[in-house]
Amino acid sequence: MVLRKARAAGAATVVLAIGFVGVVTLGTYAASGVPESSSATLGLSGGTVPAAYQPQIQKWGALCPEISAPMLAAQLYQESGFDPAAKSPVGASGMAQFMPGSWDAFSVDGDGDGKRDVWNPLDAIASAASYDCLLAKQVANVPGDRQANMLAAYNAGPGAVSQYRGIPPYKETQGYVRSIQALAKSFTAPADPGVQLALSKEATGAIWFAQSKLGTDYLWGGTGQSWENGRFDCSGLTKVAYESVGIELPRVANDQWYAGPHPSRDQLRPGDLVFFANDLEDPRTIHHVGIYVGGGYMIDAPHTGAKVRYDTIDQRDYIGATRVTPDGAAALPDRNMNDGTITKSETPKVD
Repeated sequence: MVLRKARAAGAATVVLAIGFVGVVTLGTYAASGVPESSSATLGLSGGTVPAAYQPQIQKWGALCPEISAPMLAAQLYQESGFDPAAKSPVGASGMAQFMPGSWDAFSVDGDGDGKRDVWNPLDAIASAASYDCLLAKQVANVPGDRQANMLAAYNAGPGAVSQYRGIPPYKETQGYVRSIQALAKSFTAPADPGVQLALSKEATGAIWFAQSKLGTDYLWGGTGQSWENGRFDCSGLTKVAYESVGIELPRVANDQWYAGPHPSRDQLRPGDLVFFANDLEDPRTIHHVGIYVGGGYMIDAPHTGAKVRYDTIDQRDYIGATRVTPDGAAALPDRNMNDGTITKSETPKVD
């Protein structure tokens, strides 16, 4: 959110034998409103942003060297979850969560229709990038990581960054910089197609937990609590499985999607989360998640009337996978916080 309260305050690797018939494999910048050239050439990972917004994010993410398309996508996701109708309790509006005064001062016409509309996602994307680059220019002489300084200026204001000669000692600002840079990795297209064969201890533990729940009844909204008779829904199972190894995931599947990088189908390894969506071009429609165990199978809690079980991932609504990392999970916004972050216009999702 532009003009936040901080501104006002000026392992051991384990090879796992799953036992499922041997299926586990180890396997003022741009015053004209048009972006100029940039060294930021990082591409967006497929399926991480709604297809309707991907060209605009890729275009404006190249506006200046301090930003990139994945970083811009991470900001927009953190601010609103790509919701053009998002409005916070403190008055921040639109996909980029601009406060009214900031919008009046810094917005640009992103789609060339002669208007600057905070509710227009194309204007909001362009304005977020333009404001980022303006801040980058204002703190260009501050030593240190230029992108980190720009993000700190976005959160705390350029005056604070200049005063402290880098990221200010504000907990919110330091967390914001850390979160956006970590979250950007989830939106970045993999540069190296090589498959890592070794399972992390977290992936191993999450699979072990999910296996221990095979045969458990499904419960919509269930997270395995005693008053739920230990039952789960799909994202409740994945959340608690990773909690068992010390990684805190969000409650809903379409937020868990951003908990790490996105391996391709042939790069999957056990422990990856696998996701399914109603619209394969829009991750906001993700409705189901499971834990990959290898050989084309996952453990999941599929639907009412079913039990936690093994299922194939080869389904028409498969949208992709996420390799959960501690940093990626920690970077995700808490959509349940009522601190002025966001009020989403959509109906809450459980799976």
